[in-house]
Amino acid sequence: MKTTITVNGKARALDLDPRTSLLDALREHLHLTGSKKGCDHGQCGACTVLANGVRINSCLSLAVMHDGDEITTIEGIGTEDALHPMQVAFLDQDAFQCGYCTPGQICSAVGMLKEAADNWPSQATDDLTGAIALTDAEIRERMSGNICRCSAYPQILAAIRDVAGDVA
Repeated sequence: MKTTITVNGKARALDLDPRTSLLDALREHLHLTGSKKGCDHGQCGACTVLANGVRINSCLSLAVMHDGDEITTIEGIGTEDALHPMQVAFLDQDAFQCGYCTPGQICSAVGMLKEAADNWPSQATDDLTGAIALTDAEIRERMSGNICRCSAYPQILAAIRDVAGDVA
């Protein structure tokens, strides 16, 4: 099936088997290997990307479903010369150990902050009538779909808190 997906600001025409996951299209067809294949069941978050600004598990989504969509991977979050504030915070807080989950964690954190700024509630949101307060419990709940096997959670929380302080 022919499909066109804008990936990191560049339109990419692909001819794919309709069963190809977005993750496999990114990794195997476009050679963007930042998004990781962890569990391939949507349970670890290593494959998290932004689809039209919303975070998704790319292993659970078929690439052809995203015809015409804007996909942002870790490669499009920042550049080597101009890192995204979340990337800087992850470096400053040493929010990674092995680094396998880091691309998904960063994409998820960027998407999560947008969700909170847009006042999307989570299971941990106490007040549904006011602005979302990004408490530690709120951030943990919103990031619960991203697993870090090295247990760098305190540093990940600190990195997100650093950036949330800048945008709040």
